[in-house]
Amino acid sequence: MSRTEVVSSGSIALGRKLKPWVVVGIWASGLFAGSGVWSADGPSPNQVPSTAADQGIVKWIDRMHSAPCARPYAGTFVVLAASGAMASSRIWHACDGVQQMERVEALSGTPRTVFRRNDEVRTFWPQTRVVRSDRRDAATLFPRVPLIGGTSISQFYASHALGQERVAGFTADVVWFKPVDSLRFGYRLWSERETGLVIKLQTLDVRGRVLEQAAFSELDLDAPVRVEQLSRLMDETTGYKVVAPVVVKTTAAAEGWALRQPIAGFVPVSCHRRVVSPDDGADGVLQCLFSDGLASVSLFMELFDPRRHSAQTQISSVGATQLLAQRIAPDVWLTAVGEVPLQTLRLFAGQLERTR
Repeated sequence: MSRTEVVSSGSIALGRKLKPWVVVGIWASGLFAGSGVWSADGPSPNQVPSTAADQGIVKWIDRMHSAPCARPYAGTFVVLAASGAMASSRIWHACDGVQQMERVEALSGTPRTVFRRNDEVRTFWPQTRVVRSDRRDAATLFPRVPLIGGTSISQFYASHALGQERVAGFTADVVWFKPVDSLRFGYRLWSERETGLVIKLQTLDVRGRVLEQAAFSELDLDAPVRVEQLSRLMDETTGYKVVAPVVVKTTAAAEGWALRQPIAGFVPVSCHRRVVSPDDGADGVLQCLFSDGLASVSLFMELFDPRRHSAQTQISSVGATQLLAQRIAPDVWLTAVGEVPLQTLRLFAGQLERTR
């Protein structure tokens, strides 16, 4: 559920000081956003957990995972961080059984339009006439309810049904995914009753306070959106400079890296080596993604460069997104990003070791 790549003002603001590949990791954590009533507290008094009505976490996840292709939809969504940072976007989504297409247009911040066709993503920046082409793992795509093998979500989260509420004019089932330890945040989700689509999400800290909210403020579940229409727009790059990083799929072990001890619940999802710009050097940047089925953590490793990297550990936090950057070897700089508590990022950094 993490938006280690979500379209939020917080993520973009955090990314301004970072390398492009980190912005990629943070930005497209693709979830959604919205208005609705925002509470700084945990479940409201009229939302008492009911284990009798609890469908079980696996059933909830299965329902939400199949929802995006239930119907084409379009809507406006807003991401709101506890700090007050806010961003809004317009989304169009369609599925034809083979391809899943999505268009997201930023309504705040720097103008940009993002298209996704399955795992292929193109970001159009009209002011500079640049299109960035990249690929995303399924675990980092909208609406972030991924199916990840090897995880045991029910071992690390307990689900509690909290009744029903209306969001953007639709009745939604409300469920609370409460973590059983302090290594991950909790989530409160509003799942549209008929389709199962997640139309509102709150990320909660260990004390139940809302760190970030994402919800649709307006939604059309019968929108005239077609895959071929979005695909045609995505392929129209005339007049734009297309920039595509060199991406090579690999594994942490093949690159000489491993965790001394696994971080409870988190399994490796993917690992890629990217060369985005000449500044990255011939080896580029290694990105390894870990997930527990809801939360995810990206580890970026690159050659240490005293011109760009600090001798001191760097920590940043915007909404639910945490960032830890530090030197882990004389020649290696690590940037760990995730929608998890800072202590979880510290654990990853502390357990990471070279194997050759």
